[in-house]
Amino acid sequence: MEIKRLFDFIEHVQKDLPYRTDVLARRIKGEWHYVSTDEFVRNSWSVARGLLAMGYKKGTKIITISSNRPEWNFIDMGSALAGMIHVPVYATLSHDDYLYIFNHSDAEVIFLDNQKIYDKLSPIVGEMDRPAKAILIDENDSTFCLRDVCKKGDSEKEKWDPVLEQNKRDIKDTECVSIVYTSGTTGRPKGVMLSHRNLVFDAHAHAVRHIMDYRHIAVSFLPLCHAYERTMIYDNLERGIRIYYAENLSTIQADMASCHADFFCGVPRVLEMMYAKFEAAGRQLKGIKRTLYNMAWDFANKFDPDNNNAIYKARHAFYDKAIYARWREALGGHRMIVVSGGSSIQEKIVRCFTAAGFQLCEGYGMTETSPVIAVNNPADRMMMIGTVGQPIDGTDIKFSEEGEILTRGPHVMMGYYKDPGQTREIIDEEGFLHTGDIGCLVDGQFLKITDRKKEMFKLNNGKYIAPQAIETKLKESEFIEQCLVFGENHKYPSAIIIPDFNELKLYCKESHIKATSHEEMLANKKILNKLHKEVTKVNECLATHEQIRREQFVDDAWTIDNGMLSQTLKLKRANITKKYAEQMEKAYE
Repeated sequence: MEIKRLFDFIEHVQKDLPYRTDVLARRIKGEWHYVSTDEFVRNSWSVARGLLAMGYKKGTKIITISSNRPEWNFIDMGSALAGMIHVPVYATLSHDDYLYIFNHSDAEVIFLDNQKIYDKLSPIVGEMDRPAKAILIDENDSTFCLRDVCKKGDSEKEKWDPVLEQNKRDIKDTECVSIVYTSGTTGRPKGVMLSHRNLVFDAHAHAVRHIMDYRHIAVSFLPLCHAYERTMIYDNLERGIRIYYAENLSTIQADMASCHADFFCGVPRVLEMMYAKFEAAGRQLKGIKRTLYNMAWDFANKFDPDNNNAIYKARHAFYDKAIYARWREALGGHRMIVVSGGSSIQEKIVRCFTAAGFQLCEGYGMTETSPVIAVNNPADRMMMIGTVGQPIDGTDIKFSEEGEILTRGPHVMMGYYKDPGQTREIIDEEGFLHTGDIGCLVDGQFLKITDRKKEMFKLNNGKYIAPQAIETKLKESEFIEQCLVFGENHKYPSAIIIPDFNELKLYCKESHIKATSHEEMLANKKILNKLHKEVTKVNECLATHEQIRREQFVDDAWTIDNGMLSQTLKLKRANITKKYAEQMEKAYE
């Protein structure tokens, strides 16, 4: 069957995988709990009936604030089948952002993951400008919950099933099915209106580049309100890939090992942490074992998948058997496809993962494009490390005079909710969406992102600086965990740098430096000299005007909770600049 609307996935799964026992799964306290095809279909319909039975009409806004769990899918499919609009929201926002989104979206129903979140957020629901119903997702005998919604709907099955069947006939793929609020690195979140067609088109466009199928398992841990993780769920449903929800971020390795995962989506920060663990494993070894590990590590970081030289392939096979197979064993033993998006990732990490049998495919997009614009293509072996792959089929791409990437096609959003002015600013009269990213085509087909247009700044000599590209290079150093490049209207760029203190501890031990605390390390001249040399190494591969002349090392952590990172782990530059204003001024004294 042709999938045109989100709820068509229900029938697709029912027809293609009628006897599957694990369409979805969720790990709770170390045990996997499975959802069969029958349960997936039945619960999705029960949610749809329940919402209608409670008196909600077509177009009602339904918010979910939830961890990754099958019930999220039931609400997602059920609300679409009922003709309502799903508004998935992150579980880590501030009080003001929650209240803003609750009010701005005109939400009437708010599903809350568990008792802790319910107790935290239901008072905010009470502050809304209009009444809304808070509903607990976890089963509960004393609080109205999702189970009660389903029971109410099922008790009126004969009344509402004809309505839902009529919806299947009447709902058009051009109708809005979801509003996704951008995590935002500046200002208030904007509500991105997405149609059935937006999401289904985009999911299918990257599904056809997939090499996984009904035999494979995908582990999901990125939030489902993240547009890419969401459309990957639709991608997996289309291809029959089983979807296993990790227990939490701290159990990802154990969860993958337990289910023998074949696929997952990550963001650069998560992949950087996995990379660091692989690197650290070698330091626990001694003698010939450490030497061999280091040789395999160096080979992986420079791996060229297109090198078909017999000797080169033999070396790869040797290192794979000796070292890389152990990495895979720790994650379930299977070779995997790994997709990375959200921001740029260091090229050496892509090479390292790929060498180890985790084929890392970098992609690119934004919420406003449903979200994928381009992604590397393992199905047709059309891949290029250092790029985000070819633009998806059925779309147009071009570049402005400044190099900004413009995209047009069925993936471009309907617009910003209640904000036609902002919509006109980002989508021009020809239908091209202006991404705000600077890029180019390599070999006429592979898209390469060089920086964010809004993040670029000009020095007082008129030369432009693309900070993200420099930051990515700085983070290639094992001694640098995070950094921000600044210097607008100054003579030269500078950087705020958070060192990797775990690496510095090892360096202190190896170099017999008596410094244990973070404060002692940042006061030690030998350590500061080592960190400065790391910056100097990066400067050697930069143009003269791009080179970092002053760096400020700080003992800090940039997180979502302290407002330094967005929900998708991107730098909130305005917040960081405000916090370190004094240190930044010192760089130019």
